[in-house]
Amino acid sequence: MITAISPIDGRYASKVTELTECFSEYALLRNRIKVEVLWLQALCGASDIPECRALSVAEEKALNDIVAAFTPDEAMRVKEIEKVTNHDVKAVEYYLKEKIAGSSLEELAEFIHFACTSEDINNLSHALMLKDGLNALLPLQRQIMDQIAAYAVEFKDISMLARTHGQTASPTTLGKELAVFVARLRRQTEVVESIAILGKLNGAVGNFNAHLSAYPEVDWQELSRRMIEDGLGLTQNCFTTQIEPHDYMAEMFDALARWNTILTDFNRDVWTYISMAYFGQKTVAGEVGSSTMPHKVNPIDFENSEGNCGLANALFGHLSAKLPISRLQRDLTDSTVLRNMGVGFGYSMIAYHSTLKGLGKLKLNEQNMADDLDQAWEVLAEPIQTVMRKAGIDQPYEKLKALTRGQAINRETIRAFVEGLDLSVEDKQRLLELTPAGYTGMARKVVEQL
Repeated sequence: MITAISPIDGRYASKVTELTECFSEYALLRNRIKVEVLWLQALCGASDIPECRALSVAEEKALNDIVAAFTPDEAMRVKEIEKVTNHDVKAVEYYLKEKIAGSSLEELAEFIHFACTSEDINNLSHALMLKDGLNALLPLQRQIMDQIAAYAVEFKDISMLARTHGQTASPTTLGKELAVFVARLRRQTEVVESIAILGKLNGAVGNFNAHLSAYPEVDWQELSRRMIEDGLGLTQNCFTTQIEPHDYMAEMFDALARWNTILTDFNRDVWTYISMAYFGQKTVAGEVGSSTMPHKVNPIDFENSEGNCGLANALFGHLSAKLPISRLQRDLTDSTVLRNMGVGFGYSMIAYHSTLKGLGKLKLNEQNMADDLDQAWEVLAEPIQTVMRKAGIDQPYEKLKALTRGQAINRETIRAFVEGLDLSVEDKQRLLELTPAGYTGMARKVVEQL
């Protein structure tokens, strides 16, 4: 690990352990083995392919055991075969033939990889890898959303001075601002979950050419559908060339990138709240914030998350832009690129762990937020001029602008101005009772809508 080129495999390896079962070379080979075995079983289960006879219970178990017992050591045997074939998928075929040699299954050896192009095996294997990768990544997204939502509810009544363009603006609540992020993140997670993971098993150019040349009466499209959907839990794509066009992958990577972009926005806002002392951070025994300034507790978790979200999105952006493009019926530019899917997932996972760690260290400085509000009575210019408009008072905006813009305003300044207005008793009383901390509109209700 100390000599790894990528920090995913070195410094951050412990944070992405789950992904080794999803995106490693071993994982790819394991999925290829699974697809090849399931295809052989599907062919044997088709009554209109008599030469590929039905399997006995013992033979079914023997094939299933090959899949179940496929360890990293077994994967190394495939790699040894590949050194000779110089073809990774053909090496899987030869490996399986080797595994059934000498058994009753050997007579079915030529139905392994029957009528398949390599991409039939690869596209389904990559789809399974993405499915597994999402199963590892989405729970972390939910943890982040749940933690932010919990804070949103806890802080729904904590008034906070808002800032637009970095300047003091109408007050809000901390809970409502957090609720906005929860809603945004949830929407993108729903988009990811709604994307159908597609697969094809239709031969060299997507027309079942070879299949029909051997068995013209077989409903190959239905047989492959059962294999893809019932056997693998994917969705069949009937409209392909040699490759599944990867459009669904682009949709997935784009949605994951949007999720990461929103998380980056969240990281930056929390970083800013920490810099404004709205949040403090719990100290951890033994940790050092600065090599020279002993007092510092830096917001490094949110910074780490932001950086890794950026790296993930750089990968996702290239995957999304490149994968749907292939010259004519196929070229191999997608092959090397697809091997990096796990890198985008890896940087995302590192980012998510960092945000979760940072969230766990936050502690609210409510007094600092209250003090900021008490120094910003000018924000009440908005409700006052709005009520003046209601009352038909001439030039309300301009009068409040003259009173507040660039001026030092306090409670007494505001009260004196309101007292001099020709307003109804109810409107005047409501404005006189208003404080910056109490001027938060429907912020609480927005949080409750979560």
